Amino acid sequence: MIHIVVVDDHEVVRAGICRLIDGEQDMEVVGQTGLGKEAVVLCRKLQPDLCLLDYGLPDLDGLEATRQIAELDGDTRVLILTMHANEEYATRVIRAGATGFVPKAAPADELLVAVRKVASRGVYVSPAIMEKMVSRLGRPAADAPESVLSNRELQVLTRLAVGMTTREVAAALHLSTSTVETHRSHILEKLNLRNNSDMTRFAIRRGLIGLD
Repeated sequence: MIHIVVVDDHEVVRAGICRLIDGEQDMEVVGQTGLGKEAVVLCRKLQPDLCLLDYGLPDLDGLEATRQIAELDGDTRVLILTMHANEEYATRVIRAGATGFVPKAAPADELLVAVRKVASRGVYVSPAIMEKMVSRLGRPAADAPESVLSNRELQVLTRLAVGMTTREVAAALHLSTSTVETHRSHILEKLNLRNNSDMTRFAIRRGLIGLD
């Protein structure tokens, strides 16, 4: 039996995923939450085989939550489920310790395949994402400009791009406002952007955020 913790801040989505998993004879949802910090606590307490983790959470993003879960004493595997089919996200969360990456647009059958693959100590990356990752090999950085950003800069970029204020970003990432402003300046310089509106357009074009 594969014991799973499901993490998604959209209650309807989370409920649907839980129903899908509980409908399989070899899977069981042992915990669920909509917050990254609670996900880490649940994984520490329950030590599930797998944590099905939404990348975009209101407190911890998928990158930080993955890192914290990977550092726990247990052997919980992390499978990222996200609405953003961006190869840079996939590359970074795998480096942080995840062993799977599936877009939310993927069919239910693919998600179940990914769960079984990751739970059996394999690695699963959605074919559409894998194709993008492979196609980047040997290509100039200009083809994936966000790759020049540090993990923290990417976190700041995606939050500013969806309209969060500097103060809100600082609170979400536990940083000072001056540190956020410093990251913002570096982001603008590295990506040759002028302002937050440019950041938003860039993030949408690169699939780092959605239109909603």
